Amino acid sequence: MDKTTVIGIFLGFIAIGVGIILKGVELEALINPGAFIIIVVGTAASVVIAFPMSTIKKVPSLFKKLFVEEKQIDTKELITTFTEWAEQTRREGMLSLENQIDRVDNEPFLSSGLQLAIDGQTPEFIRDVMLEKVDAMERRHEEGAAVFSQAGTYAPTLGVLGAVIGLIAALGDMQDMDVLGSAISAAFIATLLGIFTGYMLWHPFANKLREKSKKEVQQKEIMIEGIVSITNGDSAMVVRDKLASYLSAKELNAPKQENENE
Repeated sequence: MDKTTVIGIFLGFIAIGVGIILKGVELEALINPGAFIIIVVGTAASVVIAFPMSTIKKVPSLFKKLFVEEKQIDTKELITTFTEWAEQTRREGMLSLENQIDRVDNEPFLSSGLQLAIDGQTPEFIRDVMLEKVDAMERRHEEGAAVFSQAGTYAPTLGVLGAVIGLIAALGDMQDMDVLGSAISAAFIATLLGIFTGYMLWHPFANKLREKSKKEVQQKEIMIEGIVSITNGDSAMVVRDKLASYLSAKELNAPKQENENE
């Protein structure tokens, strides 16, 4: 489980809930089905209009990415692996890495790149092919993040729309001032929900997806550089130094930590 997503959502609700109480707002005032329909259903409708069905169908998997921490190869372990492969190829040749394909078959990107090297493809060809795959992956990831980014744009505006609708209803009957005050208060619940969902859920969700994409791209860049370096016949020390440049000094000196998936 991605704990930061869960903790962030929890803190967001706590911040708004406690703030509302401290401001003296009665919690019963938040129970407004009309506002919920305008914001939630309206945002969903706007997103469906804005994106093709092929993208909308990916939304459940996008939520999974937000709440599930996907297991990735430890970067320091990956650098060590490429260093060992560099030593092996210098001693035994590129074909000796054939027995390593099964070792990385759970990483299709790395496995395919290694197979290209074993097949005798040039470093330039290998880099071009693998970079094309990375570019395609980035486009897919950005398309997914854009769904939440657009939802974050639509929700606050729909909140204003909900407030206007509420004010129209409130001002339609101004004879009872007590009822009018309550109606005006209820009108702004839609604005509250729109801003909350837009800036505390949808926009942060989009940013989280982009950050996860950046980390995945960085790891794939390390794989590309490692395979190209081995294909070029670089020594183990050169390969290690090249790949270590992707890490900070703190990351290089930090002890290895096991990934825990819950």
